[in-house]
Amino acid sequence: MRWILPGQLDAAVAGWFGRFPAVMDSREDAYLVHPLLRGLSVKIRAGRLLEVKRYHGSPGILDAEGRARGRIECWRKWSFPFGPLGPGDAGPPGWTVVHKRRRMSRFRLCGGRLVADAAERAAGPECGVEVTEVRSGGESWWSLGFEATGPADLLRNTLEGTAALMFAQAPPGDAELDMGRCQSYAEWLSRHRVTAAIHPRQDEESLARRIQDQVGRMTSGGYLRTEITSGREYHG
Repeated sequence: MRWILPGQLDAAVAGWFGRFPAVMDSREDAYLVHPLLRGLSVKIRAGRLLEVKRYHGSPGILDAEGRARGRIECWRKWSFPFGPLGPGDAGPPGWTVVHKRRRMSRFRLCGGRLVADAAERAAGPECGVEVTEVRSGGESWWSLGFEATGPADLLRNTLEGTAALMFAQAPPGDAELDMGRCQSYAEWLSRHRVTAAIHPRQDEESLARRIQDQVGRMTSGGYLRTEITSGREYHG
């Protein structure tokens, strides 16, 4: 689950998030925005990892005591090693680069309760929460996202428990974390970056078919490293 809002990250929001231990990182991700692949999100993560996500529906709405409201979504993710792009290379036409500077905290399920930690992702049930400064196309945005991982039967409880801890203190008043702002990066890019009606070329349609065929083969069996995650929710 993710909210994306226009403008620079306010110091008050960073301070609100800073109640919990966090680590910071920066990277550039390239998203495939054209041709449109319904139900799929494709990106090159930090120039070195190709990630493909398939949407598996929404199990419902998260409402954090009126302080945040968003749609939980279920995704499955596959990750593949990818040769690095050249400096400043955004890839072929149809890809858009997004610059991210993230503060990340993780809430791990330990002894039946969620404990905040800033360590790397572990194998057990946990929920990552990030507040991210975003730049794309010369514009500044910021995002608050939740992504739970672990056994499928614990995903929703882990997500909702983490949200309850985060929103126990109300976020700054101008942070509009509502349904209208709740969206994935791919959905946001399709709304704000691809503003003109573009007819796909034959090679773009061919690329779309190849990616969809490849995902179809991946879903029929194991393929390299498979991750089932939950966040906006990545709920396998």
